Amino acid sequence: MRALLVFTVLMAVKLTSRCLYRVQLEWLPGSPRTWSDVRIAALLNHTTLFEPILLGAVPASFLWRVAARGVIPIADKTMERPVVGRIFRFIASEVAVVSREADDTWDQVLEQIRDPDAVLAFCPEGRMKRRDGLDSRGNPMTVRGGIADVIRVKPRGRLLLAYSGGLHHIHAPGDRLPRVFRRAWLGVEVVDLREYRDRMMTQHGEDGFKWAVIEDLTRRRDIHCAAGPAGAALGG
Repeated sequence: MRALLVFTVLMAVKLTSRCLYRVQLEWLPGSPRTWSDVRIAALLNHTTLFEPILLGAVPASFLWRVAARGVIPIADKTMERPVVGRIFRFIASEVAVVSREADDTWDQVLEQIRDPDAVLAFCPEGRMKRRDGLDSRGNPMTVRGGIADVIRVKPRGRLLLAYSGGLHHIHAPGDRLPRVFRRAWLGVEVVDLREYRDRMMTQHGEDGFKWAVIEDLTRRRDIHCAAGPAGAALGG
């Protein structure tokens, strides 16, 4: 019953997005065009809490898997927001609240996703990019090491890397309401988890694995997000 309710909410967001926005999904060259067996979905270039708009381009079959077996880690700061926090509680079968302090909340997420059928969806940067290209503390946007921990423990399946062209033209941190009837771009590529993990381990070893993943995903983000077309009004 819970999964059905979550799926209904996700489909409502998807349909609303398709009515108010035009999300262009582009499969990157060389990537298999499939959502099958995706166990980790990582969105890079996190610019707004209104990124559920991008669900307009996501197939219903994948949304059902998120509703049934999804795990979404959300920062405790975000969950404290009266409206957004309530929304995020209804977009996955499990919402894990992650603290920014040195505690065991991230370890709990890793334990949840050891389940081979669990689907993890999250933003590896862990915070939002402001209009000046930096985070809320004025630091450069970097990929955090949690994605490497996830890749290390997830036993099988595919990793879907989604690259946002940026949504500041729709809503930026500090804006009160989102703008409607705009375009958005989402680049997507899929890699095999086992092959990716084994390649990184072979090339960089156990000690260098985490930093190698961070550097690789940062490079991919910088290349592909910059290549996406700029957003515009639907009539523009």
